[in-house]
Order: sequence, then structure tokens, then C-alpha cells
Amino acid sequence: MIVFNKPPFIGKETEYMQQAIANGVLCGDGPFTKKCSAWMREHFCVNHAFLTTSCTHALEMAAYLADIQPGDEVIMPSYTFVSTADAFVLRGAKIVFVDIHPETMNIDERLIEDAITERTKAIAVVHYAGVACAMDEILAIAKKHHLKVVEDAAQGVNAYYKGKALGTIGDFGCYSFHETKNYSMGEGGALLFQEDKYQEKAEILREKGTDRSKFFRGQIDKYTWVDYGSSYLPSDLNAAYLYAQLEEFEKINEKRMSIYNYYHEALAPLAEEGLLERPCVPEYAVHNAHMYYVKLKDLKERGAFIAYLREHGVQATFHYIPLHSASAGLRFGRFHGEDVYTTKESERLARLPMYYALTDEERAQVVNAIYGFFGKTR
Repeated sequence: MIVFNKPPFIGKETEYMQQAIANGVLCGDGPFTKKCSAWMREHFCVNHAFLTTSCTHALEMAAYLADIQPGDEVIMPSYTFVSTADAFVLRGAKIVFVDIHPETMNIDERLIEDAITERTKAIAVVHYAGVACAMDEILAIAKKHHLKVVEDAAQGVNAYYKGKALGTIGDFGCYSFHETKNYSMGEGGALLFQEDKYQEKAEILREKGTDRSKFFRGQIDKYTWVDYGSSYLPSDLNAAYLYAQLEEFEKINEKRMSIYNYYHEALAPLAEEGLLERPCVPEYAVHNAHMYYVKLKDLKERGAFIAYLREHGVQATFHYIPLHSASAGLRFGRFHGEDVYTTKESERLARLPMYYALTDEERAQVVNAIYGFFGKTR
């Protein structure tokens, strides 16, 4: 069986984890954590990068730093992972869902302004499949209405919008280094932002509400509890695993792009016949080959497609169930306007195996199975 995902492994991960053990620092903010943070600051041209235990925790930090209060409203797409909404719900916010672009599965920026009320505090955008949202338009709306912009760039590490790294464009950006992502530490994430005014508050929040970071920099002679906080620090063992991959990020990117391009070219004839749809990448975006998906006719055909591929040794899968249709979504949020595309497009989408270790023979088998589903041969 060709599985849907295998966590990336380059070769130096074990060596670096052994180094972390030898360093005698396994807790957070050890040497490898600092190396990962410095790497992100340099490569993505961002002033602050805090490694976290997950993208979920990065989003929670962003919601706190954005000063989301009970009763505030946050606008976002319904087609996203639950963490995008959870981070703001935990702060007492009401989620306002709007529809998506069917071409990219990203939030439709043209629908945002109509959803704004006097309670709106932020816009949370999700760069689906590592393809950028229309950030210029979204930032203009945010500026006009004095709103924060939080980028859920869980899938967008090393993807770009008009030359700017995703996660560095809004007020706060959140990355994921989960085992399903391009670059992994098993479980992990990062919070990114440009403005220095958030640094101290972010450090305190991440360090259980203490000024421990100042203590380690020698700015104070002891640290103590100074504000609200939690523990968002990943183990340096996890960071060591990630750093081995960041050192080889171009190698990983090139391999994933080759798989993506192979799928895209091989499936072009089926798309031309109208049998399936392939992903769309706008001219302003440079994607990172995080995901390759196809869209079938409807929910029934997608179910048959996934079942057929499984019978032929290929594990394909669907993706998000729209949040506004979930029981918690009904309780914590509302859908503004008409759900024209969110549900319909989500029911058509199927994701193909995409990971660093996927071989040429395996990707060919995936494509052959897809042709077989439509009664065709390559």
C-alpha cells in the first residue's frame, strides 16, 4: 500500500538528536531551538520567530497577543482545521465564517468587509495547500477597519506571496511542523511577527507567565511570575530533528516540487476531458508543494474514487469537514452570507500521497490507479 504520508527524514536527524542529548539540554529554548528560530528569521526575513509545541499553540499565542476578548468576532474561512477557530474560541470570541474561492479553497477576500461588525477584532486567513490568499486586499480591509490579521500558514512554510514569505505578512503568522508537513519535528510549530512591541509579551506568554527569557539574557538577576502564560516550549530533541531538515530545506522542496509537477502534468489529459480538476495557483503565489489534490464531480464520486484507489494499493483521503457544519461550529460561530462553495467544494476534494520519500515508481502507480478509475490507461 502506498500510504498517504510518511514523515520526512533526511539523515542527520538522529545525529542531531544525539547531540541534543550530549548537550544535556532537552527542555525548551536549548541550542537547537535557538538555531531553528535564527534560521527562520534569516530565511523568511522576519524579526521574531518563536518555536512552539504546535501550530495550534502558535495560533493561541497569536490570539492572546492580538488582545482578543470575550465577545469579539473573528472572520475566517470555514474550510480549515479546527485549531484556526479554537485559538480564538478559547479567548471567548465568536467565529464568523465566510465563503471561499473554489479555485484555491482560500477565503474569498471580497466577502470579508460585509461580514465586519462593531465587534470584529481580527481576520484569520488560511493559506490552503501552501497557496497564498489575496493578502494585499485583505490587509487593505484590515487597515481600513483597524483589524489584526493572523495568518494560519500551517501549510505555508517556504511558500510566498509576491516575494514575501507566508506567515510574515500579517500581524502574526503561524507555522506547523507536524509530521504531515513539508518540514517536521513530529509535533511542533512557530509563531512569527515583525513588530518588536510584541516580543516581551510573547516571551512571557511562552514561558509560563515568567520573565525567564530576560533572566537567561542576563537582564535581570532572578525571574518571577509577571503575567498570564502557559508552556509553549518544544523539547530541544524535537528542534534537533527539525534543524536537520531546515539545513536541507531546498533538497526537500525540490523533491516535493518534482512530485507535484509529475502529478500535475500526468493528470492534465484527464483534466482536459473534464474528468477531474487540478489545483490552481494564482500568479501572485509561489507554492511549496505541500499538497496535491484533485476534485471529482461530487461527494459520491469522490467516495468511489478513494475506495478504488485503496483497492489498487493507494491511500488517498479527503480533507476538512467545514467547521460551520460541526456541532461546535454551530455553537461558537455563524456563517455570514451564503455557503456557495465551502461545502460543495470540500465534498469533491481528494488528496493524493505526497511526501519526501515517495519514489518514482510509487507516484507512477498513483497516477495509473487514477486513470484506471476512469476506465483509461496512460
